[in-house]
Amino acid sequence: MRYRIVWIIGTALALSACAAGPDYRAPQPAALGIPAAYDQGSGAPVSDAELAQWWTRLNDPALSALIDTAIIANLDILQGQARLRQARESLAQANASFLPQISGSGSGGKNYRSQAGGTRVDNNGNVISTGASNWSSSYSANANASWQIDLFGELSRSAEAARADLAASGYDLATVRMTIISELVTNYVQARLAQEQLRVARESRQVQQDNYDIARWRLQAGLVSSLDEQQARAQLAQTSASIPQIEASLRGSLNRIAVLTGQAPGAATRALETPAPIPTAAIDIATGIPADTLRQRPDVRSAERNLAAATARIGVAQAQLYPSLGISGNIGTTSNAFKDLFSLITGGVFANVAQTIFDGGRLASQVRAQKAATDGAFAAYKQSVLGALEDVENAMASLTSARLRKAEFATAYDASNNAAILARSQYQAGLTDFQTLSNSESTLLNARNSLAGARSDEILALAQLYNALGGGWQSMESRPE
Repeated sequence: MRYRIVWIIGTALALSACAAGPDYRAPQPAALGIPAAYDQGSGAPVSDAELAQWWTRLNDPALSALIDTAIIANLDILQGQARLRQARESLAQANASFLPQISGSGSGGKNYRSQAGGTRVDNNGNVISTGASNWSSSYSANANASWQIDLFGELSRSAEAARADLAASGYDLATVRMTIISELVTNYVQARLAQEQLRVARESRQVQQDNYDIARWRLQAGLVSSLDEQQARAQLAQTSASIPQIEASLRGSLNRIAVLTGQAPGAATRALETPAPIPTAAIDIATGIPADTLRQRPDVRSAERNLAAATARIGVAQAQLYPSLGISGNIGTTSNAFKDLFSLITGGVFANVAQTIFDGGRLASQVRAQKAATDGAFAAYKQSVLGALEDVENAMASLTSARLRKAEFATAYDASNNAAILARSQYQAGLTDFQTLSNSESTLLNARNSLAGARSDEILALAQLYNALGGGWQSMESRPE
């Protein structure tokens, strides 16, 4: 019997080396439609060190401190960490299936028996029972073990899928972190832009208040008609009306920053209410080649791991078409006295083979369904790759556009500022009408706001490009490698 058990186990282990289903191979870049270079040109390879903490290149300590806080306290990141822990435990459960499952039980107690009717004897005069009541003891101990042999790789493919799911969860967490950093930078830049727009609006309002005072003085002196006064009054009111809207935009950005850092709006961003300039970044960024997205983007790597998991589950489904082998055993003992509990021990070992004979095609349908799911996972993987390439191309275009517009708006601001100074002095001297002054002041206000907007757009486009390249997760303490 012992040799038979050894033969069964040895044969099972040999068969388990032949796992059902296809072995996973990561798709090649050509199968994913990845071009050799970006449409707008490719730069030098970008390093993980440059991507890891790209926001530090903006040289803004307040922004860097906010991002450090968000990485620790952001609630979306904490949820992602919880999901990663769940996936890790799922892998532990899958690995536990390879080991025998052992359970034990024991019991002990006393039984009471009462019998009336006096003493009873048989035909030979032997006492059968007495009418007296009595107590009796009983004890038992049992142990059971079962072991499912991985004949055709159902368990190994399940563990393979669990490992891929764990890696995908890690990359999903990295994607959340990357997205939170990008959103935080966006709101920070928008807050600084709003502060700059407030400064421009308030300075313009003060100039327009002076113009209104001059127009009223000239009207009272009989030098102009009331048209100048009303135009100055209207211009002043329009600028004043824009200020509350900008203040609301600033408050919205600050509130969002508070939530992104895991805090309630209000006191958490009080220090940011002090105006500060929009961050600047006169830097060039290496973009590498499109194939780098397979390594740099965590969402792409997550999609690839999902494809690996789906492929492994084909093997799980196919293994259920074949026989299953299980080994079980038990050992136990019973006694009326605890000291004699282990005097007599009984047990057994059994092997069980099961094979589905007819199920109406259910198991075969499950295999086909999993193959379809794998095809869908490949399409999702390819879509994530192409979407990542689109993000990079769009970000590069936005960055180029923002820098060109910033240069032109700087020229426009310089020219409109000179024109406004001339128009103001000429109006005060009575050499031009108020309409000319009003137009020059409006042009200057637009130029200042446009230049501030172009500066913020440059930083936002830079953040968009770093995010598209997969920056911000490389320094994670537990990288899902």
